[in-house]
Amino acid sequence: MNHYIDLKLLPDPEFPQAQLMNALFAKLHRGLHDLRRNDVGLSFPAFEQARHGLGDHLRLHGTAEALDRLLALNWLTGMRDHVRLGELAPVPAGVRYRHVSRVQVDSNPERARRRLAKRHDISEEEARQRIPDSAAKRCDLPFVILRSNGNGQPFRLFIRHGPLIDIPTPGPFGSYGLSATSTIPWF
Repeated sequence: MNHYIDLKLLPDPEFPQAQLMNALFAKLHRGLHDLRRNDVGLSFPAFEQARHGLGDHLRLHGTAEALDRLLALNWLTGMRDHVRLGELAPVPAGVRYRHVSRVQVDSNPERARRRLAKRHDISEEEARQRIPDSAAKRCDLPFVILRSNGNGQPFRLFIRHGPLIDIPTPGPFGSYGLSATSTIPWF
């Protein structure tokens, strides 16, 4: 994690910022998946200033070689008019670190009921009694909206930026560029 590249969304009168970030994140996910590497992490440096969502700034973290390989995939096709791509640069000295991770929230009681009925061989009515509509969980974390490759349904991928820490924790990142165990430099 000794280099980074900044991607900033450009204002667009036709598309809201959140929609552009959703599209950018989806393309990044496909690029990371196609690359089949686990050494690229990401963060959203403007998430604290954003009124809602993740802001207009996505930062990729990794080695110079890993980031060069990702950019060589040309995963930004279709987004170049909406993004200002920064230069590959070394991480500044004296930074702190943080985990940027996915948080999965089971916010759909109907899905939980179907799962309960199937697993325990009970009726839908009994499942409804066990899991009322009020069981839906709410999450106030920022998110991107992606489309499932499995069933084509949209879903929210909630993202947590953990507290700042002084010591980095190396390790792998998933195909979303997120990890609950590995840290990214924060600056």
